[in-house]
Amino acid sequence: MQNSEALALSAALLAAAGDLTQRINDGVVARGFEVRPAHGFAFTRLAPGGATVTELGAHLGVTKQAASQLVEELVRKGYVERRPHPEDARARLIVLTERGWECTRAAEEVAAEAVRAWVAVLGEGEVRVLRDQLSRIAPHGPIRPTW
Repeated sequence: MQNSEALALSAALLAAAGDLTQRINDGVVARGFEVRPAHGFAFTRLAPGGATVTELGAHLGVTKQAASQLVEELVRKGYVERRPHPEDARARLIVLTERGWECTRAAEEVAAEAVRAWVAVLGEGEVRVLRDQLSRIAPHGPIRPTW
């Protein structure tokens, strides 16, 4: 692949990711949630079972201090809460509240709407192939905001 083709592919992937991020955030905000994209990226780490501030910071690619500020904002907005860590008495586990789960479900609905638009252009089979190929390239992310 020529350098110019690689650059064009990179630009297309980044444009698709940026458009998808914006669509999801806009849709979630339209459903009444006061969030920004960084919150959604945090939710992807917190949803499975919570995380410590240190783990969240590593996931987001930010310092522990920046992750702490984000958690404080999410606590104030009612999306997360701090709980005792079940395995480490020194740590606190950050978990989604019911409001956080509602926001996560809203994001899933909006993501499905956005992907349906891709299906309309490419077809369902091609979108599945795209998903599978991208999963092979970057199976675990990272899924991080641009600050």
